[in-house]
Amino acid sequence: MEQSQISGTRIKLPSGKDAGLVDILSFCYGLSETDVHVLMALMKGEARGTEELESELKLSKASINRSLNKLLEMALVMRIKEPGNKAGRPRYLYKAKDYMELKTKMLQDIKDCSESMASLVEKDFKPSP
Repeated sequence: MEQSQISGTRIKLPSGKDAGLVDILSFCYGLSETDVHVLMALMKGEARGTEELESELKLSKASINRSLNKLLEMALVMRIKEPGNKAGRPRYLYKAKDYMELKTKMLQDIKDCSESMASLVEKDFKPSP
């Protein structure tokens, strides 16, 4: 799997552990490392089919399809019916949503998640009577 897509930048958490983009997206969205790599690949260039993703990421068809289904369900990517393919089963291409739309959504979701966690601590972290 191509590793150069994700910078590897890490942040230090209060526990002393560190976290990167994959950790954050895994926590907030339930995405696996494979899901994140598929998403990052789809953010580059034109819409692609599963075969191109398999070849580029060196992953099995099953892994690609699992990740695509999860990313579709979360509305992070879109599926486009390939034009001109009339005979037989339709072929679909996949593309990430617009970069700025995705980035804005993720930043807002992370902010909302953080505020919800802070609210939970405020509400439930109290001394015993």
